[in-house]
Amino acid sequence: MIIVSGGTKGGCGKTTLATNLAIMRAQSGREVLLIDADDQETATDFTIVRTERLGSSGYTSIKLTGPAVRSETMKLAKKYDDVVIDVGGRDTTSQRAALSIAHVLLVPFVPRSFDVWTLEKVAELVKEIKTINPELKAWTFINRADPAGNDNEEAAEVLQDTEELTYINAPLGARKAFGKAAAQGLAVTELKPQDDKAVAELETLFQIVFSEEAQG
Repeated sequence: MIIVSGGTKGGCGKTTLATNLAIMRAQSGREVLLIDADDQETATDFTIVRTERLGSSGYTSIKLTGPAVRSETMKLAKKYDDVVIDVGGRDTTSQRAALSIAHVLLVPFVPRSFDVWTLEKVAELVKEIKTINPELKAWTFINRADPAGNDNEEAAEVLQDTEELTYINAPLGARKAFGKAAAQGLAVTELKPQDDKAVAELETLFQIVFSEEAQG
């Protein structure tokens, strides 16, 4: 299964999502390849920190950009159970290459107007990519959800009305645990002491992403 953590807006938590999913999937007994296709190379830096801390990341990590994201991933995917690709927050050749072979695109959105305004661009990109990859499933969800107020509900309404994107009701809260875990090269499920709410939210999203529906 090939999963892309993407979109056209930076700073919405794509790398945190990609690394957490890769770790959790690997810990479930799967052979996982994490591909860093973002010029900022945050997933690569995360993996370095993780390996230094634990001795092993638990997954395989490589850096790819441009058309190679498609060609090399197609070759390597045969050797792994799952591939997670972290792409930058722009409409790049790397992201388009990844989406051309992906099964699922995950687009996290922060419940703020500027992020929601990028929805049209994402929808247009997905629509274009589906002409060459009609089986692509494009899912969006709220990340860094506010603990109170109407922003979450208002953002959810906009996401549900966006063509080409399927809204999944599995929000991740704006919790310090995600940042603390990332700084240590850990998934939020590995952080001690554990943030039970953060773990529960991530596990809900994880179950949806790797459900039979997604893999079918």
